[in-house]
This record gives sequence, structure tokens and C-alpha cells, in this order.
Amino acid sequence: MSEPIPATILETLDLADVSWRPVLLNGLEAVAQTDPTYLPSLGRDPYLPTAGRLFAAFTIPLDTVRYVLVGEGPYPREQSATGVCFMDGAVESLWSEKGLSKQVNRATSLRNFMKMLLVADDMLAADKTSGDALAHVALKTRAIGSSFIQTLTSLQANLTKQGFLLLNASLVYRPNVPPAKDAKAWQPFMRTVLAALMEHAEKVDRQAPTLVLWGKIAEQLHALPLAERFPKAVSEHPYNLSFIINPTMQKLFHPMRLLHVQR
Repeated sequence: MSEPIPATILETLDLADVSWRPVLLNGLEAVAQTDPTYLPSLGRDPYLPTAGRLFAAFTIPLDTVRYVLVGEGPYPREQSATGVCFMDGAVESLWSEKGLSKQVNRATSLRNFMKMLLVADDMLAADKTSGDALAHVALKTRAIGSSFIQTLTSLQANLTKQGFLLLNASLVYRPNVPPAKDAKAWQPFMRTVLAALMEHAEKVDRQAPTLVLWGKIAEQLHALPLAERFPKAVSEHPYNLSFIINPTMQKLFHPMRLLHVQR
């Protein structure tokens, strides 16, 4: 018999949209059935994200999900780990006089994501994504009356408007546990989330959301039988420089114009 789900974990459901809460509870129960000791261990060990943000990715209503972007796990820093994949809480301003802001440049994956979007938006050439080329971009992005967004908060809002569920393969980061091990523990939860998305898509007679999988840990979702029924866009993790010019990502993001104010 599995141990009860810790109250501290159940309390984090409050941050999720109401449409997700029964699904998330079922997902937690699936985790508990697979490994009865796992969730209680989270009640004992400190983990990121803090401040009840375990399910912060699920503030987007289930019905609005068109893409499920899956990364590896939360950033290993408390300020950075927001519960929303690749949205670094230590970053706000996106631009500087020389190009990307210092905060963006310190966050390698976010920096490469931004450069990929600039290439997709025809603002950078694929073979010139730094130095003077970025400084030239900054002149346009920071100009008075510019149509470009200025903050990471705005980028997250644009992703949400496009229907992105910004999820990590592992919902937690613990310094004493390999991310791949935590991600494996969350696989029953992921199965539950995917099943709910597929069931809803069939109910309203539309295509299932596209799984956007970044990195080897996220790609482990390929092993889930249900994942075969979803369209996919797969790439290396954004901490690889090759991500910037990945053709699959260029094709996916080119029409979205995520770096512009969307009305």
C-alpha cells in the first residue's frame, strides 16, 4: 500500500488552473503507485522550485494547449527555478546595447533559445549569431516604438498565447539526485498528462498537441506508448550551439514571431 501523498505536495496544486487539478492529482497517484517512497522523499528533502511552484507550468488551461515543450528539469538555482521550463526567474530584461542582456547571456540555454528565435525571425544570419551582428539587432529591439518585447515575462506570455505548456521531464531538482533519476520517477505523471491531452483532443475532434522535446531526458518520452500518437518536433538541448540553427526548430518557430509584441 502506497503512503499518502504529502500535504505539502497537494498544496502546490492550488497554483494550477482548475481544469488541470484532477489530472495532476491522478498523476501524483500514479507516481505513488509506481514508487510509494518517492513523493514522501520530496516531503523530506529540499527541492526546487520553491514557493509552491511545483505545478506552475499548469496555469495555462488544458483546452488551450497546442504544444507541450519538454525540457530536462528546473534550473539548479532557487531564484532561477520557476516551475516553468526555460523561463529563468533571474532574468527579466532581454536586451542590452551590445545585444542580449547579461542575465540572458549567463543562462546558456535561454541565450541559445533567443538566438534561435532571432534566426527564425530573419534578424540574424545562421552563421553570424554573436558580436557585431547582435549589436545591430539591439539597435532595432531597443529603439523607441520598437515592436519587440523587452522582458522574459513578455516572452513567456507570448509562448502561452501560442498554447505552449512549458513543462520539464522532471518537475523537481535535487542536488543529491541525478536529474535522469527524478525524470524517471515522474514518467507515470507524464503518462497521465499525455492521456488527458489526447482524451481532450479526441473529445473536441482536433489534432493532439505537438510534443516539442529538447534534449535526451525529454526524448525519453518516446518510450511511452501513448507518445506515438502525438505529432513531435525533436531537437538537441538548447545548451548546444547547434540548437540555434536546428532546422526543425526553425520551421516550428518561424511563423510565431515570439520576440514581437502580440496583440
